[in-house]
Amino acid sequence: MARAQANGLELEYDTFGDPAAPPLVLVMGLGAQMITWEDGFCALLAGHGFFVVRYDNRDVGLSTWLDHLPPPDLAALAAGDLTSAPYTLSDMADDAVGLFDALGIARAHVVGASMGGMIVQQLAIDHPDRLLSITSIMSTTGDRSVGQAEPWALALLTRPPASTREQALADSVEGYRKLGSPGYPDDEAFLLAKAALHYDRARHPVGTLRHAAAVVASGDRTALLRSVRLPALVVHGDADPLINVSGGKATAEAIPGAELVVIPGMGHNLPRAVWAEIADAIKGVTERVNET
Repeated sequence: MARAQANGLELEYDTFGDPAAPPLVLVMGLGAQMITWEDGFCALLAGHGFFVVRYDNRDVGLSTWLDHLPPPDLAALAAGDLTSAPYTLSDMADDAVGLFDALGIARAHVVGASMGGMIVQQLAIDHPDRLLSITSIMSTTGDRSVGQAEPWALALLTRPPASTREQALADSVEGYRKLGSPGYPDDEAFLLAKAALHYDRARHPVGTLRHAAAVVASGDRTALLRSVRLPALVVHGDADPLINVSGGKATAEAIPGAELVVIPGMGHNLPRAVWAEIADAIKGVTERVNET
């Protein structure tokens, strides 16, 4: 893996495939490290003819942690007072463009999951000239009337961080299992190994809080998404308890010409059984570039 100077930060990244191939940049979600894009999925995309780049967002993984910033007041943010949000999704979209610049990428296909989908949407709004196509997976528009979490799912996400490694792994396994795909369940051994890999690589709960603040402070993108003129794909599971499928449907409705793929039995994860379907859909939207 490597680090790039981007937008005044250091972003950890790695790549798959031929650097001469069309670039495809993967953007992960709230508090999630880039390895949440599993190696096998990245290799599959590279096999479709892309130069795949994944990276850690600011405040997570091995990228710059912004601990000189105060923790946000989430209660105040929810009530409409945005003054404690240390940065927004636009700032995180600027990070991605800074990574493009560092890697010599003029324009890229971008794929985002969950909050990463929100960042990709913001990229399409703020930097359309740097993009070739966009894919938004298990995400939403910022309109609070769509994409709502089940109360129990939100409670899982907002519980206090564990004080020991053992409890942190147990909490992660519970979260993976409950938020994941009922149609494609993972075994406990796989989930525990995944939790350990992520915990031991990097753990930064306050960064996750700042990510959440960025989401809340960035508001509703629906009106601005109507101006997007890029090939767009929206993928969502019909069993997602954290971001209801209505968020994906609203995203597809907001972006002119967007394709919507709803996957039965998929929750708030990327189960291996549907990798091929998602990769094929991504390949399809990239082939629409010359149509717009």
